[in-house]
Amino acid sequence: MFGDKNNSSDFQGFDLKRCFFSLICFVSMDLIANFAPSFDTRLTKKASIKMYAIVEIAGQQFKVEKEQKIFVHRLKNEEGAEVSFDTVMLKDEDGNITVGAPVIEGASVSAKVIKHIKGEKVLVFHKKRRKGYQKMNGHRQYLTQILITDIK
Repeated sequence: MFGDKNNSSDFQGFDLKRCFFSLICFVSMDLIANFAPSFDTRLTKKASIKMYAIVEIAGQQFKVEKEQKIFVHRLKNEEGAEVSFDTVMLKDEDGNITVGAPVIEGASVSAKVIKHIKGEKVLVFHKKRRKGYQKMNGHRQYLTQILITDIK
């Protein structure tokens, strides 16, 4: 079909396809070369390492970063109050990881209480089959939303 030189229309069609394919490849490579610097800067911005810590707040461990909002079990502090947590178990500063045994001495995480809320309702349904026993309970957890302001 394409290798048959007697049928000149097929041979020319093959040549046009090859030429068109090489033109597409050349244009796409040129576009990639023109936009490559913008792609590189985006990748380097995302690759920057953030500082994070693993801290115990109200009996639970959280991985926190600066300017992060998290929900924790209800704290006794009022809204707008500053809170400091001293039980930091791990801290990462630009790849320098410090692990406590069990906590890091002198390390702390500062946060600001944003608001106190109630979580979504959880329904608990108990049933014993063939006995006519059914029981429904509901529960809403009391939560506090905090904003991590600083990791020291």
